[in-house]
Amino acid sequence: MVTDDNSRSLRMIVGLGNPGREYVDTRHNVGFMVVDQFTNDLGLSFSEEKRWTAKISRDGDRYLLKPQTYMNESGLAVGKVAAFYKIDPDQILVLYDDIDLPLGRLRIRGSGSAGGHNGMRSVINHLGTQDFPRLRLGIGWGGKGVIKHVLGKFSDEERSELEKSVKNAVLALTVIIEQGLPVAMTRFNAVGETKQEAPAKQALDDQDPFPNADTSVDYNKNT
Repeated sequence: MVTDDNSRSLRMIVGLGNPGREYVDTRHNVGFMVVDQFTNDLGLSFSEEKRWTAKISRDGDRYLLKPQTYMNESGLAVGKVAAFYKIDPDQILVLYDDIDLPLGRLRIRGSGSAGGHNGMRSVINHLGTQDFPRLRLGIGWGGKGVIKHVLGKFSDEERSELEKSVKNAVLALTVIIEQGLPVAMTRFNAVGETKQEAPAKQALDDQDPFPNADTSVDYNKNT
């Protein structure tokens, strides 16, 4: 279980997303965006590690990871790297998108379920526990099809809010590392927020414009 003190430092920061040029700048890839920005701010870069199917960077004894499996298999890379470097689950923080939070909203938690996100479900399965910290970034849900939304790119009107969200998430990471999870939760978790209405189940038929894409959305989600 993740404790409320700062005695257990983070040793791995994971951003979730889909690899491939077609998914760059899509809403489902905000986890990648934050880890990219955080790594760039440190003056570091990623290298491809085929043995783990991941891109990885290192900041001292801390590893930055972008799984290069598709979203639904994200936990495969996380589990392998954690095992190799002997990193415990409570030393791993995962960043990912959340359609139930408005665009720009952050939510930090020390543990919890996958909440309908199949990328997180994979991480939980491979780590064997849900007791590890996570930072969710709101991408909103405009009422259109969920697949179109999460695999769609941010509109020009959304870009400003997206940039602020990524910047705040990078700052939140810094606070978590330097001051601990409770301080970051107090500072960045919005007070009195209400979750958006969860999207209704959407049938995937031949008319779906993304029939082969990995959206990692659970359409039976009820949160």
